Amino acid sequence: MAAPNKGRRQAGSPGRPGRTLALFLIAMVALTGGMFWSGHVTPRLGIDLAGGTSITLQAKNTPGKPNAINKTNMDTAVSIIERRVNGLGVSEAEVQTQGDENIIVNIPRGTNEKQAREQVGTTAQLYFRPVLTVAAGSPTTPQPSGSGSPSAAPSSSTSASTGDKEGDKADGGDSTASPKASATSQGRAVTDALKADASPSPDASASDKSSDKSSDKKNESPAPSASASSDPATAALEKKFTELDCTKKTARTEVNQSSAPKDTIVACGQNSGGEWEKYVLGPAELEGTDVDDAKGVLDQQRGMWIVTMDFTGAGTKKFQSITGKLSQQQAPMNQFAIVLDGNVVSAPSVSQTLGSSAEISGSFTQQSAQDLGNILSYGALPLTFQEQSVTTVTAALGGEQLEAGLIAGAIGLALVVIYLVAYYRGLSAIAILSLGASGIMTYTIMSLLGPGIGFALNLPAVCGAIVAIGITADSFIVYFERIRDEIREGRTLRPAVERAWPRARRTILVSDFVSFLAAAVLFLVTVGKVQGFAFTLGLTTLLDVVVVFFFTKPVMTLLARTKFFSSGHPWSGLDPTRLGAKPPLRRTRRVSAPTDPKEA
Repeated sequence: MAAPNKGRRQAGSPGRPGRTLALFLIAMVALTGGMFWSGHVTPRLGIDLAGGTSITLQAKNTPGKPNAINKTNMDTAVSIIERRVNGLGVSEAEVQTQGDENIIVNIPRGTNEKQAREQVGTTAQLYFRPVLTVAAGSPTTPQPSGSGSPSAAPSSSTSASTGDKEGDKADGGDSTASPKASATSQGRAVTDALKADASPSPDASASDKSSDKSSDKKNESPAPSASASSDPATAALEKKFTELDCTKKTARTEVNQSSAPKDTIVACGQNSGGEWEKYVLGPAELEGTDVDDAKGVLDQQRGMWIVTMDFTGAGTKKFQSITGKLSQQQAPMNQFAIVLDGNVVSAPSVSQTLGSSAEISGSFTQQSAQDLGNILSYGALPLTFQEQSVTTVTAALGGEQLEAGLIAGAIGLALVVIYLVAYYRGLSAIAILSLGASGIMTYTIMSLLGPGIGFALNLPAVCGAIVAIGITADSFIVYFERIRDEIREGRTLRPAVERAWPRARRTILVSDFVSFLAAAVLFLVTVGKVQGFAFTLGLTTLLDVVVVFFFTKPVMTLLARTKFFSSGHPWSGLDPTRLGAKPPLRRTRRVSAPTDPKEA
């Protein structure tokens, strides 16, 4: 006969409750210590409890897309704004549509509230455009033709470097612009740039052929001046370029409001010296959708903050193509402008074909570089938004509602405790201790999740925590009733505790699974504050399983060994007489009657 396996614990055996309870207490102490060590000893509060800022944004049609305001684009904008704000670590930012054209952004009071407000309405339309000409940013007055004023020359641009290797760097243009360039000379520069951009770049053979025909053109009549262009579009662009005053903020924001990606535009930008310059830029060669990732980093070699960008596969091909063409041009047409929301943030020159990444450098601070990287990473908004109103939300109303909710929760908890004491007597002490352990774990984890994932406690979340009191108490009641059933069957307390556990465990797991599934579905299909309720309900449901398995069960096993509970004291809640227990089952041997007369 095979010897019994001493290493396997039989079903219903107590195991090592002291070790399990010690591990739970160590974990609880560690979490509590981590909460105090982090300095966040209270949960972060949402806008309804802490106050904050409410911003109303009104959508405007994108140039070239008159019917862009639709449900799809509005939902996309909500998603992008929410990711931008939460990417800054702002707790419980709420972004939702209102009507057909408005988006409401609620930002709780916090350290990054100002940053979030700056980013919510930023369209972040990013384009890479070839530079056609550059001039000083101030407007110029018309001068008579042939006055001898110097023509506009390309000015220094914000330094930027691009490439996926250390050697793939773009050289910043260092030539200077004459601030006194006349309107006539600037207009001529625009016309010449547009002609050069429309014509193929000359090669050696072309120049040889043109030299043979130069003598035939000497007797031809002179061409009209560039400033007197017969093309209305070119003339309008010349006028816009010469009259543009980039030193004025209103002029910088309004200059490209009606421009499409494939248009030739006029834009403003600052050079490395902080002076404003104006540009004529060709159609966009790359867009923000071609950027796969962007982030603000510190360049250790140069000691400056930059924004690095990695392109997608299609974006890499486009970037290689445009830099290859620009590297064959003369200044300033060998520059490409990185245009963000209509303004030039950098305009480096290119001397060779570059690879799959680029960087934007300039007068960035750590915050501005990280902000720009955050905006570019989450993509451009499909619509342009105008800030309609900014309202400061006080926490007075939310505080009153919170106080009322806490009073209701305290009353509910008191009623649960009274019921447990009246019905379960001594067992109520185990339930109250378990509720206390669950409360400590819930509070500690909520406090740690604030700085960890940006979780913020709002009024619906408080309601979820109050509802969880009933869920947790229900698990204790299931276990206690199973123990009482075993005692009614005539078993003593210690075997009853262990035999009741497998049956109660299955019931508790099924019940908590249903609650957690409901919370998960609610979290996925809802938005805003309702998600706070679902998140808290799911969190407390998981903690209920942890507390019952690692605290309630070990404590019950240990207390079953005490005389007060094991003897069935009337105040223990496990008195066999009060429970109507059956007498202990005793096995007796039956003697069957003999059937053979000889045996009788």
